[in-house]
Amino acid sequence: MPEPTVPPPGPEGLSASLQRNITVLKKRREDEAASASREEKVAGAITSFTGSMRFVYLHLVLYGSWILINLGILPILPPFDPSFVILAMAASVEAIFLSTFVLISQNQTAAAQDKRADLDLQISLLSEHELTKLTEMVAAIRDHLGITTDVDEEVEETMNDVAPEAVLDVLSEAEQQRSA
Repeated sequence: MPEPTVPPPGPEGLSASLQRNITVLKKRREDEAASASREEKVAGAITSFTGSMRFVYLHLVLYGSWILINLGILPILPPFDPSFVILAMAASVEAIFLSTFVLISQNQTAAAQDKRADLDLQISLLSEHELTKLTEMVAAIRDHLGITTDVDEEVEETMNDVAPEAVLDVLSEAEQQRSA
């Protein structure tokens, strides 16, 4: 008796078209990363570092030492900021720059997501069109053979191409009604 489940295929079990797609997407991401401006690369590196535990540990040591020294608990240096005004200013300026780098990174991510969403939409529209044509062919075969089914009415509906602009118009109207 066969097993109820089948283990997933290894990389050697992937179809040629799937392997090609993976290779193309990987190359595309590498090309986009390589074509990023120096500023984008710097902002990405800073954002990556500031989003790491190393950054947290570094701040624990720096700010912790600053506080302990200025409270007189750690007497390796004389207190130099007993009111912590300089620490507050430094932290504020750092926060301004870090938030800017995070926004830059989010903008880059949003642009990449927009590209992927456009690709997904194009593929979905192409698939919808191909399925419509396939349904037309199957319906023609059904009609030629004189077969009737319980879903004939639904099949006729699926033979209409979807007009994306009409769908977008309906979605826009629904959004306007919700916000009104």
